Amino acid sequence: MIDLRQYPALLRRQPSALLLGAQLLGVVLYPLMEGHASGQIVLAMFGLVMVGLALLVVRRSPTATWVAVVLAGAVVVLSAWNEVQPSRLLTFAIALAESAFYFYAAASLMAYMLHDDHASRDDLYAAAATFTVLAWAFAHLFAACQAMAPHSFGAQFHPEQPRTWTELLFLSFSTLSGVGLGDIVPLRPMARGLVMLGEFAGVMYLALVVSRLVGLLTLRRGGAGRDDAR
Repeated sequence: MIDLRQYPALLRRQPSALLLGAQLLGVVLYPLMEGHASGQIVLAMFGLVMVGLALLVVRRSPTATWVAVVLAGAVVVLSAWNEVQPSRLLTFAIALAESAFYFYAAASLMAYMLHDDHASRDDLYAAAATFTVLAWAFAHLFAACQAMAPHSFGAQFHPEQPRTWTELLFLSFSTLSGVGLGDIVPLRPMARGLVMLGEFAGVMYLALVVSRLVGLLTLRRGGAGRDDAR
């Protein structure tokens, strides 16, 4: 029987799993809540929760935690300011600050994984969480681009309207994974440049980080097999 009392301690040991679960929940939650007035409040609160979870993960990495705290604080302050006095410039600044925060969180997760000479279970969760964090980072970068240069991204349906957060997140996942479904496309030069950077980041992440974890797991299994043979 599963002892539920073990879960808090387990999540403290493996915060990457909690971050991964929250972001996968967000992938489902955003389409359901977008477009509703009350839903925007829920999504804003959910976004702050994910920032907190990312901070929890950053603390376990060898990188400087204070950088992530400063970036997270900038996101909170700018978001509150935008609620009082909304403007396109503030929308751009918030998206840019969130993008910088998630990029730093992704770099911290990668430093955490590369710091070990063996692949633990939390490293595997961290590998999956890093991909979702990168997707969030590029989606916020796309949002910043759209805030300062309207019509940067087009779509088959309602091409004249700005792309929603869910659409930009979908574009980010498609770009990083190399799927490239193509129903949401960059139109302006800066948007195309950002998408190309996303494609490059996705390829390099698989080549450098994921391949290293696979190699460590292979070595561990090979070592265990030799010990059994003895």
